[in-house]
Amino acid sequence: MPKLVVGPVSEIPPGGRKLVEADGKRIVVFNLAGEFFALSDRCPHQGGSLCAGLVSGHVESPEPGVYHYARRGEMIRCPWHYWEFDIRTGKSWFDPKRVQVRQFPAHVESGAALVEGPYTAETFPVRVEDAYVVVEA
Repeated sequence: MPKLVVGPVSEIPPGGRKLVEADGKRIVVFNLAGEFFALSDRCPHQGGSLCAGLVSGHVESPEPGVYHYARRGEMIRCPWHYWEFDIRTGKSWFDPKRVQVRQFPAHVESGAALVEGPYTAETFPVRVEDAYVVVEA
């Protein structure tokens, strides 16, 4: 899979997100406390933009009358019909085995690694003959 450089880590602060496009695919990149996750920007229900959705947590209830707000900032809600997805996995909250958003691997690399990369330049032997530089191509 080809790499897409999204930008410097500082461009996406913790709790933030950034929308990018790669090969015609819209991808939203989230920063969850320094960990980066990338999901398709398209809700699988009817195609709403997840980047425009509300980031929230999840309300859990072990018994009636007892509520606990957990996983703050780890759920994205589609702005059209409020389908919720786990940013870490792309799975829907209501049916995680059957409904999910496509997830893309996302990670941080040093700038030096991106510049040096696995690139190799084509080289040619060079020699000096009298006062002329000759390149063998």
